[in-house]
Amino acid sequence: MPKKNDLERKALQLVFDAGSEGLLQSDMWKGLGVTSREGSRLALKFEEKDAIERRKVLHNGRWTYKLFSQTKLVTLESIKDCPCIVCEGLDKCFEGGQISPLNCQPLTLWMESNTAEPDA
Repeated sequence: MPKKNDLERKALQLVFDAGSEGLLQSDMWKGLGVTSREGSRLALKFEEKDAIERRKVLHNGRWTYKLFSQTKLVTLESIKDCPCIVCEGLDKCFEGGQISPLNCQPLTLWMESNTAEPDA
C-alpha cells in the first residue's frame, strides 16, 4: 500500500486530470485501489480543505458524488499584472529577507483583487 501522502497526491491528480468533466468518486477509489470507505474519507478531507468540490449526481440510476478539482492552472495571463514582475526589490524578497512577500502591500492588494469572488 502506498504512503498516505502519495495516495493523497495520486487521488488529487486523478481529480485534476478529469478536468471540467469531473470524476465519479467511485472511479477515484477504484483507480487508487482502496476501499469505498477510504475513498469517501479522502474526498471529504479534500472537500473540507477546498481542494475539490463534491456534487451529488444521478449515475446509472444511483446517487453518487462527482469530484471536481478546485485547482486552477497558472497561465501567463493570470500573472501578467503581478507587481513582483516589475519589482526592483525582487532579489531581496524572500521570507525573512529585507523585503518579504508575507508583508508586501502591493502583492497583498494584487492577490486580494485577483481572488475576489465575482458578483452574483
